[in-house]
Amino acid sequence: MGYAQLVIGPAGSGKSTYCSSLYRYCENMQRSIHIVNLDPAAENFDYPVAMDIRELISLDDVMEELGLGPNGGLLYCMEHLEDNLDDWLEEELEHYREDDYLVFDCPGQIELFSHVPMLRNFVEHLKRKNFNVCAVYLLDSQFITDVTKFISGCMASLSAMVQLELPHVNILSKMDLVTNKREIENYLNPESHVLLSELNQRMAPQFAKLNKALIELVDEYSMVSFVPLDLRKQSSIRYVLNQIDNCIQYGEDADVKVKDLDPPEDD
Repeated sequence: MGYAQLVIGPAGSGKSTYCSSLYRYCENMQRSIHIVNLDPAAENFDYPVAMDIRELISLDDVMEELGLGPNGGLLYCMEHLEDNLDDWLEEELEHYREDDYLVFDCPGQIELFSHVPMLRNFVEHLKRKNFNVCAVYLLDSQFITDVTKFISGCMASLSAMVQLELPHVNILSKMDLVTNKREIENYLNPESHVLLSELNQRMAPQFAKLNKALIELVDEYSMVSFVPLDLRKQSSIRYVLNQIDNCIQYGEDADVKVKDLDPPEDD
């Protein structure tokens, strides 16, 4: 049984920084994880790259050879990855044991995990290889300045949840950069009626029914629960990692070590 995190979220939400901090934390804890780069446009890394999609295809080459723009080129790269799952990915996975822990650092184009099937097919391939996979959705906490932006972030995360059909952990990243944390704390575990009241105050009266439907949807899917992440604090990283490990049942199949408390018998 293998384990995997699929790290997704909008561009600039801190996915690569999260992967780097997670790697350092696990290294200090003498726990082995492997970071995989799935971004064909990536250039620099603060972590050792275990697998790199750029060895298969890179965005710069696609844009130069096919004359595509950044978004079209990225979609082409991910489609190429999908077409080579049985070759490239299979060969790369042969270097790892069945119980290894992989963290996939994904591109930030939101359409990849909201409505096009490439990442979903990638996940299905991992599942067939006996991996337990969890989607880790990062949202920049500095983006959450009012209820409308909070609902927008929830809808984007919900779209990814419905598309990928995976255990899902939502993270508010960059908490170490937030100046007024009290405002953010109001959205960590808010009451639905409070959200609806704030939303109605900001929106025109004709949107009242839509506001009610949105809040009910968010509340029904428990999307109002975000885990704050402050990378300066090891306790915060540990808490986030524990949440993810629980989702993918990491370590639950490990053998129980029993200590013999009885003294040895004399011959």
